Amino acid sequence: MPEATRPMRHLSPLIACLAFLPALAGCGTDAEAPPPPLSKEAMSAVAKNPGAPRAQLARAVDNLFVDSQLGETRAVVVMHGGYIAAERYEPGYDKNTRFISWSMAKTVTAVMIGMLVADGRLRLDESPPVPRWRRPGDPRGEITLRQLLQMRSGLRHTEAGNPPYESSEVRMLFLDGRDDMADFAESQPLEAEPGSKFEYSSATSVILADIAARVLSRSDDPDARRRAVADYLQSRLFGPLGMDSMVPEFDASGTLIGGSVIQGTARDWAKFGEFLRNKGSYRGSQLIPRRWIEFMTTPSPRSANYGAQTWLNRKAENEEDPLFATRGPKDLFAAIGHMGQYILVDPDRKLTVVRLGQSDAEERKVLLPRLADVVDLYPGK
Repeated sequence: MPEATRPMRHLSPLIACLAFLPALAGCGTDAEAPPPPLSKEAMSAVAKNPGAPRAQLARAVDNLFVDSQLGETRAVVVMHGGYIAAERYEPGYDKNTRFISWSMAKTVTAVMIGMLVADGRLRLDESPPVPRWRRPGDPRGEITLRQLLQMRSGLRHTEAGNPPYESSEVRMLFLDGRDDMADFAESQPLEAEPGSKFEYSSATSVILADIAARVLSRSDDPDARRRAVADYLQSRLFGPLGMDSMVPEFDASGTLIGGSVIQGTARDWAKFGEFLRNKGSYRGSQLIPRRWIEFMTTPSPRSANYGAQTWLNRKAENEEDPLFATRGPKDLFAAIGHMGQYILVDPDRKLTVVRLGQSDAEERKVLLPRLADVVDLYPGK
């Protein structure tokens, strides 16, 4: 072989390698870019020993604030084993800010009713003290307290209407029913046999609040009703739990707006979640019988993902999944409020996650998997 051709033999492996460089470069551009470094704010929001990988938890919480697809997150509190594992707020909000409950109030109302049942002042499987239902021949007299709690009263309550102003909820809260919400809710006729049909309804929760006021005050005076319910909540629930920020709101007739309007800080909502996680126990005191919390978190006969004024992380046939049932865990339950208010409670993981903010229906589809990411960081059994 001529001398001039010899170097080509030595270069051929190099040429072969160079031939692959475009393909290798192409692979590099297709690879998913690493996430940006966590900010100091993201890391400082997480405790030193949060019970989960600290950086991963900081990332999961950060995603709730920086991802514009899920709406606006204003507050997040994660509690693990009774301690704050993470806490963060959007600018303009802090640990002293009171947030509206929206429908998270329903779960508070259920606890109040449970305390009255435990006191022997109400019975779960009897018709409650609603005077108009006790008139002879009124078919609504067949409705039991249990059925009201499980949203299967059979009353004609339409939570969301089209147009919106025709819905029972909007009429009750803002239009012709606003001054006496219980009267509006209780006056609706039956559209199904009591107990036979699940229908989520804020009006039903107002009926429960009215029942509590009738038992506690035995008066039609608005101030007496308001005072009796507020004092009972404070002495039996908010005070013992140290939920010092809580402000229950009432209509003009003195009825607690028990399906929609209780104000409280993110920390106090987290305390309420921890109370539920511990089945009504707080620092060695059983504030409500354990079996009542078990009742609240047991599927209703008419809806697999609803207990008693409480949502369950289970798949219900022909119903929208309000949580993330396909990802589990099955023992997780929640208080859920309009526009993305959540208290997620997972007893198995010793976990409570509070997220407060504003997200519409499409944004909540992005939000829920992000909340599931937080839960997944904590090992279950």
